[in-house]
Amino acid sequence: MIKGISLRQMQVNQTGTVVSVRARGELGRRIRDMGLIPGKDIRIQGRAPLKDPVSLRIMGGTLTLRNNEADYIFVEVH
Repeated sequence: MIKGISLRQMQVNQTGTVVSVRARGELGRRIRDMGLIPGKDIRIQGRAPLKDPVSLRIMGGTLTLRNNEADYIFVEVH
């Protein structure tokens, strides 16, 4: 059972806490290296005109992810 919603489903200015990262291998390592680990708070900052990529704030910085990467990150919305 997957808890929360995927990061792709979040709306601009919505906040949440990362609950899980379902990516494996190189992609999973890269996502975790960027700080997207369970317990971290995030806020969706904006989206490109075609909704891809998504920009988010985490740990005082800005991070941009493609939707295919955001699909692996599950968030509990606040």
